[in-house]
Amino acid sequence: MAGLKLTHIYKVYPNGVKAVNDFTMEIEDKEFIVFVGPSGCGKSTTLRMIAGLEEITAGELKIGDAIVNDVEPKDRDIAMVFQNYALYPHMTVYENMAFGLKLRKMPKDQIDQKVREAAEILGITEYLQRKPKAMSGGQRQRVALGRAIVREPKVFLLDEPLSNLDAKLRTQMRSEISKLHHKLQTTFIYVTHDQVEAMTMGTRIVVMKDGFIQQIDSPRNLYNFPGNKFVAGFIGTPQMNFFNGRLKLDGDTVTVSLDGTGVALKAAANIFDKTDLAYLDGEKPVIIGLRAEHLSIGGGAAESTAKCRVTHLEELGTECLVYADFNLEKEDGVSESNTRVIIKAPAGTEYEIGEVIDVSFNLTYVKAFDAETEDSIIPRIPANVVVDAEIKGGKLKMLGANIALPSAINVADGKYTVKIPVAAITLGGSVKTQTEQVENVNGKLLAHIRAGNRTIFSLVRDAEEAEKAQGVSIDLKRITISDANGAVWSPVPETSALDGKLVRNVVTSVEETDGRKKTVKEAVYSVNVCGHDMICGLDLVRRLVSGAGTEIFRKDLKLEFAPDVPRLGESGVEAKVEEILDFGDEKFAKCTVGEKTVFVKSSDLEVNQTVYFTLDPEKLAITEAQRDIRLT
Repeated sequence: MAGLKLTHIYKVYPNGVKAVNDFTMEIEDKEFIVFVGPSGCGKSTTLRMIAGLEEITAGELKIGDAIVNDVEPKDRDIAMVFQNYALYPHMTVYENMAFGLKLRKMPKDQIDQKVREAAEILGITEYLQRKPKAMSGGQRQRVALGRAIVREPKVFLLDEPLSNLDAKLRTQMRSEISKLHHKLQTTFIYVTHDQVEAMTMGTRIVVMKDGFIQQIDSPRNLYNFPGNKFVAGFIGTPQMNFFNGRLKLDGDTVTVSLDGTGVALKAAANIFDKTDLAYLDGEKPVIIGLRAEHLSIGGGAAESTAKCRVTHLEELGTECLVYADFNLEKEDGVSESNTRVIIKAPAGTEYEIGEVIDVSFNLTYVKAFDAETEDSIIPRIPANVVVDAEIKGGKLKMLGANIALPSAINVADGKYTVKIPVAAITLGGSVKTQTEQVENVNGKLLAHIRAGNRTIFSLVRDAEEAEKAQGVSIDLKRITISDANGAVWSPVPETSALDGKLVRNVVTSVEETDGRKKTVKEAVYSVNVCGHDMICGLDLVRRLVSGAGTEIFRKDLKLEFAPDVPRLGESGVEAKVEEILDFGDEKFAKCTVGEKTVFVKSSDLEVNQTVYFTLDPEKLAITEAQRDIRLT
């Protein structure tokens, strides 16, 4: 059995269309992974690249510990089940299941044993002598599964295997495939456009759109914690209700206003603890999301109730979907709009079309998204926290503490807001705090920490250590300080970028053996940056060639690196030091290389000094510039 590792996988067709963009994930042994998304999102293409039926444009694919980019499909130790069964009509079920084993010249007794064991697992023993035309769709699908099972592959790939079946049979086969995965205890990767299949079968789900991964998570987390509006709308039936709106923080409550409806609801402020304060000013437009089951018909608390007009009913037997509109003057219709709402009501609910009803909101489950990016503004792990601050006399007053500013941060006295990356907040330090709770988010521990009058967050390794901590430290080189006109201090960039090329040179040398001289030619590879060659190893060259083909030697590359990667010396890339950023225990030189700006971590440089540095190619993030394809 084996897991898989996909690293920066791309599929670009000759016409320039990117079907799959930077697909990166690790699939553990014995997982049941589901790729789900609308037609054309790249899910089947990704599956076919894993199978070897589509060539990988760029990236690295590992099955177990082996890189298989250039391995033939038959040698990858995978088995694929197709949507159309792909059975040989002239062969019996037994012969179909045994065919692949015969090609591998397996002994007849072993073939017979494997076929009959697979047939027993799938419940098709009595059909072994039938031909496919004498079987139902569900039975044929079992045969296709059986043909894969007998091979005992490391990985099962299933490409929409149930889409040709009727609704009842699909439900039955979903259960059968899930039980099969449990019995075989091997890795399954399953492609579907049906979110119900994805939610009921997968241990983890990959939601895709336009060739990009939108979110990878468990079914429960996708439903409860969607990372963006697309995931929120795609997962769940009926689709989540979306409203244009605004949020206004006022003490312990947030007013949730729905544009164009006159509806203003009150929610507890702690729901938005992880939300950037810029979204809570009552002015910035956001998208409000609520699922149908979090709305109920009937009067509740005045601050969470609104009136709407019934436009349509859908009786589903176990429940009734009530379609209504907050615009009481709007004409009847069921089309999606910014004022339409769907409510799940008990079965047998009866209302007249046009009747005005009261709807109560359970805002504990409210979702909110940025109106432009459509990303969630209530993330499970926030990227940043934003706090009010004041600078006076070289000290930064925030979170109930006075923090001495390093000379690098030369900002005038005044009132500001400070954006602090959560990754820049660590336990232990002069900012006095108290840990409120430690939340487990998919295996990562997120500490909720009270500092001054704000809740901030930090990723921690040990929950007990976090609960005992009495303070935190803040990495000041990573903060952003802003006034009403924008940023007055920006963080030291985490990476700099230069242009480069991969170069192959032939070096000629003379070797002498037993008195005879022999001319030896050897290829030497390097990354050329600003005219300077930096030797790179064959493993890196293989990854680059595997990712972009031999044309990589003619391609422009973008080389990104952290400030601690450049190594100063007497030769290399020439740079001029423009500014020294002194943070006390760390110093960074802001340098110019031609028209580019790069940051170098060093304690021995001076302004206006000319320096030379080299880069270790193994520590570079390399992107093919023309097609914007990440290679390492």
